[in-house]
Amino acid sequence: MRKRFLTPLLFVLAALMFQGTAHAAEAVATDTGTTSWMLTSTALVLLMVPGLAMFYGGLVRTKNVIGTMMHSFAAMVIIGVLWPLVGYSLSFGTGILGGLAGWDSKYFMLQGIDDSIMASHIPEYVFAMFQGKFAIITPALIAGAFAERVNFKGYALFIALWSIFVYSPICHWVWAGDGFLFNLGAKGAIDFAGGTVVHISSGITGLVAALYLGKRRGYPKNVMHPNNLVMTLTGAGLLWVGWFGFNAGSAIASNLDTARALTVTQVAAAAGAFTWMMIEIFHHGKATSLGVASGILAGLVAITPAAGVVQPSGALALGAIASCFCYTGILIKGKLGYDDSLDAFGVHGIGGIVGAIFLTFFIRSSWMAEAAQKAGGSWTVIDQLGVQATAVGVTIAYAAIVSLVLLFIVEKTIGLRIKENDEMSGLDHSMHGEQGYGLINLN
Repeated sequence: MRKRFLTPLLFVLAALMFQGTAHAAEAVATDTGTTSWMLTSTALVLLMVPGLAMFYGGLVRTKNVIGTMMHSFAAMVIIGVLWPLVGYSLSFGTGILGGLAGWDSKYFMLQGIDDSIMASHIPEYVFAMFQGKFAIITPALIAGAFAERVNFKGYALFIALWSIFVYSPICHWVWAGDGFLFNLGAKGAIDFAGGTVVHISSGITGLVAALYLGKRRGYPKNVMHPNNLVMTLTGAGLLWVGWFGFNAGSAIASNLDTARALTVTQVAAAAGAFTWMMIEIFHHGKATSLGVASGILAGLVAITPAAGVVQPSGALALGAIASCFCYTGILIKGKLGYDDSLDAFGVHGIGGIVGAIFLTFFIRSSWMAEAAQKAGGSWTVIDQLGVQATAVGVTIAYAAIVSLVLLFIVEKTIGLRIKENDEMSGLDHSMHGEQGYGLINLN
């Protein structure tokens, strides 16, 4: 009798235990489709770094092509080591120092995420590596502002310090769940894929560095022609392709948001290039390859913060507006006389500011409705504009001040501005003992 009673009871208990195990497994199950897309996006964002190396490398003089491309590859190496050590924890750990940065010991060397599956159903390793690619390309962008005139050792130290003291804190503010810009206003400051974190921070730093270090010797009296516009166009194409991972991957999903981000990325890039071509035709009577490449980047930079909230019509507008502002900014640079060598500020700084501010006027109505509901009844374009302006202002101020301090420290310790003789002979020979091309004329 007892056996008859216990047997069904054991079956019931076993079924309940299995059901609990199944629910637990389901809660941490990996979504293979989303994981596959995020792995692809991670590779696409890394592809942007050699793309940037080619873009910048083609714009400098022949004697500086290797030295300039090395700036991008050095970022892959140096930040590639720093990110798993401390960068990921500083960016996405629990807020410390009043929320100035993050920290979590389990993120040190990524030692505590070995079996971690995130709420988005992807292994945390994938998210950490995806974000690590953003941390790599951001300091590499800065190099365009002071190309052809920096000591390689000084540059290496500067980007290491900059990644820790500028990039990681801003990343935490904007993208960490307890970041103050993430929680500002109804739904936080909008920065889908890095308008403030990547482009404004690097662009402003580039401007500060260009002003602090001074002009290249001979600029602007001597004309400094690009050595290889074919390489620059190829680099721009690689950046365009990689940007689909940059923006669409930032949805951390494989769904409607991903499709929206991918679509507006394509539209904004095309609109930016088209607008730049039209401006050049009307202004100079001809369209240039450098203009097309610059327009592509202007559109891509402007859509980066907005990729999750605007429709294709907004992407068209942002691409066109960004090209107008960036083109004007580069013209003004010539009149003011500062030497932003490859227009890091002119494209990334200005384009990032334009995108972060002007996206406010093109936000989808459904997003605004959600914001109004979360705010308790009302949330207007002006309200969100105030949030965006705050995020932009804070990013500009922090990046400018801390970057200036870091520039001063590096310059006064191991040196950052290259010596005159080394600058005249070129970075390739003086810094690396190499030549980019087997040519006699290094000018």
